[in-house]
Amino acid sequence: MGIFDDVVGKILGSKTGAESSGLLDGVMDLLSDKEGGGLSGLVQSFQQKGLGDTISSWIGTGQNWSISPEQIEEGLGSERIQNLAAKAGMSTEEVTAKLSELLPTMIDKITPDGLVPEGGLLDKGLEFLKSKLS
Repeated sequence: MGIFDDVVGKILGSKTGAESSGLLDGVMDLLSDKEGGGLSGLVQSFQQKGLGDTISSWIGTGQNWSISPEQIEEGLGSERIQNLAAKAGMSTEEVTAKLSELLPTMIDKITPDGLVPEGGLLDKGLEFLKSKLS
């Protein structure tokens, strides 16, 4: 399996194509959103909410810490969760549950050297991941 195959499998899970594609698109938008700071902005948001050690474990080369659906909502904010849910056609509870499984693995895979990639490298990785669903 390739580097993103596990992540795609977790995103797809048992959801229909439209739901999983919507969630994947939403997560990739979140990670590459220039206005929101992309992955760096996500890290900052989690740090501000007291979840910095958790997200740092996903970026670092050690073991990934788990995160609860409630902590996902706290770290991302309810507005982002509602937007992701609307885009994916899922409930907010389904989105936070899926993201609590997905984000640690996805962020770990796009930061293999323990560093947050900037610009082009992150965009290429996310485009590759998106192409797996096409």
